[in-house]
Amino acid sequence: MTNSNTNLTDTIDMDEISTRLAKLAQTPEQFRKINTFMKRRTHMNQNAELALIDTRFAHIILNHCGEVGKLGDVSALTDLRQFFADTPNGTDAPLTLEIGFGMGDSLFEMASNQPERNFIGIEVHEPGIGRLAFMADEASLSNLKVINGDAIALLDNLPDNHLDTVQLYFPDPWQKKRHYKRRFVTQDRMQKVARVLKPAGTFHAATDWEHYAFWMLEVLDNMPEFINTAGAGQFTPRPAFRPQTKFEKRGLTHGHGVWDLIYQKA
Repeated sequence: MTNSNTNLTDTIDMDEISTRLAKLAQTPEQFRKINTFMKRRTHMNQNAELALIDTRFAHIILNHCGEVGKLGDVSALTDLRQFFADTPNGTDAPLTLEIGFGMGDSLFEMASNQPERNFIGIEVHEPGIGRLAFMADEASLSNLKVINGDAIALLDNLPDNHLDTVQLYFPDPWQKKRHYKRRFVTQDRMQKVARVLKPAGTFHAATDWEHYAFWMLEVLDNMPEFINTAGAGQFTPRPAFRPQTKFEKRGLTHGHGVWDLIYQKA
């Protein structure tokens, strides 16, 4: 493995990962309605709450409902590019969808650093949704939009070959064995990602959970829809365009590993 954590591979039972993935793949229809997320109640500051309630933020939160405490309805979101029609970039600029952006710091930084690209983040954590929308409005970022809701439901709505990039940074690892089926990266769910990506489009994941890193490697390396840009069985060094979060920096200081995987649609 071309990764600083190469020496940790001995701690991972790859046969166990393969066995569990094979069982999931046998009956994927049973898992399509199982949530890959869990809504958690945490403190929300006034700015974040304002963004969720005040309709002047509806140009950023694409399914703004003016309420707090509800999972957003994504059923009407069938064309994400149209939401940039009146922006300087327009509808044809490269479009990145981030699934589960947390509190939004890294997505905000990416949109600020790459003004030529359009970015949309989808999240269920309302303090993060409101916070990112407020920051984007304050910074007058025209290339960043936010969605409140279930990413799987959104992917099902989108047309084929719609996105240039899908990114999944530090998703919930669902570390208990009985919860592995909730992990976002399974063959069934990644087929949805592949469908909405343009030819040669990119899927980029990052995790600080070793087991999930090798789980993702096992899933994606064995899907004909994807090509590992680092080579089969390899992880990718963190690219400069992916900002390091404060939690990631803290973890690295304490010797924790971080794994990046970048795949191209075949």
